[in-house]
Amino acid sequence: MGYASLMNPSSILRASLVATFSLLFLVTANASTTYVGKVVSITDGDTLKVLVENEQLKIRLAEIDTPEKGQPFGDKSKQALANMVFGKQIKVTVVDVDHYGRLVGQVMTVDGNLDVNAALVVEGCAWVDRKYAKRPMLLELEENARRERRGLWTDARPTPPWDWRLGERESKQKAETRAAFTCGTKRYCREMTSCEEAQFYLVQCGLTRLDGDKDGMPCEKKCR
Repeated sequence: MGYASLMNPSSILRASLVATFSLLFLVTANASTTYVGKVVSITDGDTLKVLVENEQLKIRLAEIDTPEKGQPFGDKSKQALANMVFGKQIKVTVVDVDHYGRLVGQVMTVDGNLDVNAALVVEGCAWVDRKYAKRPMLLELEENARRERRGLWTDARPTPPWDWRLGERESKQKAETRAAFTCGTKRYCREMTSCEEAQFYLVQCGLTRLDGDKDGMPCEKKCR
């Protein structure tokens, strides 16, 4: 018997409410905080770690999105961020906490002379994240970088990192599907355990009899 089954419904509800309000308090508290510290690590083009009073905080730069590791210009974006802030004192104004638990913030040098988030856009090292950006001027900076073919914009058709991540997830899912099934002795729809298995047999094993009406969808009763 699991732990949850030993709790009555009212206890479960109270526990859920406590957890929810604790998370809301954490997000609200962090989202109104400014930190000053030394950058001790660069994760990628838009993520770093800053040492504040002997504690390392992971910071995701707000409003922008840089190429992923393995994506064209990913390493150069990471190096650009390192050149700007690694080993230096910065000020982070937190605006949110993301679903990974990272603090999302605006990053400035302590002298206030460099807006790091914007500087990455200016150098052509980052896209403006349309979903979260609050400052219209960032879009103007991106358009200037694109027009002058700076950084990633030297590529005529660069792939936005959000599209790259989607493609990576889809490729991983396809690989997992291929690994889960093998071309065996099954020949009929009634033998298929799922629509995914039927599609595997049709595409990977060439069992065309599963697609009687030739519409590209096997085993209509399982896949409709």
